[in-house]
Amino acid sequence: MIQIKNFKGIAVVCTMAMLFLSCKDDYKRVGEEAPKKVYPRSVAENFVATYTESPEKLGSEDEGSSKVLAILSGPIRNDFEQLSFPYQTFPDGLLVEIFNEKNEKTIIEADYGVLYSKTSIVDLRGNVLIKSDDGKKLSTSQLYYDRGNEWAFTQEKFTFTNPDDGTVMDGEGMDIQKDLKFLNAHKTYGLMLIKEDKEQEND
Repeated sequence: MIQIKNFKGIAVVCTMAMLFLSCKDDYKRVGEEAPKKVYPRSVAENFVATYTESPEKLGSEDEGSSKVLAILSGPIRNDFEQLSFPYQTFPDGLLVEIFNEKNEKTIIEADYGVLYSKTSIVDLRGNVLIKSDDGKKLSTSQLYYDRGNEWAFTQEKFTFTNPDDGTVMDGEGMDIQKDLKFLNAHKTYGLMLIKEDKEQEND
């Protein structure tokens, strides 16, 4: 069973890392002290990356089919895998399609993304939207997605829509499964709209 507190720890680590990398001072460095420009090892345009797994090891003469776990696509992918802490950036947005054991699809969209290869954490920013196979939706401004544990978390404001019961929830900070079947909201506020049953409306 997944322990939510572990993911809160990951969120704190990611947040502290981003704060550390974004810190600036007023000292202007020149010469050998000047920061070196980092260029991507490669740039892919209109890319599509498919992640699969085989159900079991196959011999040279065996036949079998691989299961598609996820499809990642977008206009631009910058590859910085040559660095000691490798990562990839998606400056013009990305689309992630995730499939479960029943082949049900969850879609994640964002305006910008960073994939940290060693940690399997994806930092999604700007108009982040998750849409599950059964119609549930979650929108926020930034979201961390843990590919290894198939879990997402954010400290930002969010809106969660559930068409099953007609509810709309606004909140701030949450942990959620990739298929939106379980959500742990840290704080909720505002109005929760509840769709009335048709039979009650006719009474």
